[in-house]
Amino acid sequence: MEFKELFGNYAQVGRVKAILIRPARLEAVLFVKEVMAVQNKGLTGDRYKTSGGSRQVTLIQLEHLKAVGSFLGRGAVDPALTRRNIVVEGINLLSLKNKQFKIGEAIFEYSGECHPCSRMEENLGTGGYNAMRGHGGITAKVILSGLIKEGDNIFPSII
Repeated sequence: MEFKELFGNYAQVGRVKAILIRPARLEAVLFVKEVMAVQNKGLTGDRYKTSGGSRQVTLIQLEHLKAVGSFLGRGAVDPALTRRNIVVEGINLLSLKNKQFKIGEAIFEYSGECHPCSRMEENLGTGGYNAMRGHGGITAKVILSGLIKEGDNIFPSII
């Protein structure tokens, strides 16, 4: 089997477990049941909803919240502390590199890894920054507007 074929094989589809928006820079995040993803802007109500840019939406794996908590010597980390927009389960987000993917009615495109910032030390405590390294998720651009809801599936496709 060739690599191109392997890159398209998934054991299952991913699923949206939580949606969060960040109204302003240092304000608390808000959990919402659904949100509109706006083409080339981001999520309605989120502070990053501006024209252009590669960091329109951030995604993190639920499985990684458990790993980060383990590195900190406790249970899974509260997704609000990571300040990511969409928490998913059941799909390796790094496997979406060089791909577009559909969540609910919206189409996204992988735009990079979402590395931790110094706020992780503040939000998670001593060692939070290093615990998040390699587990911060990905960033994505909104290619086609659409509604996203908790429980929606994530369907990858090769660009």
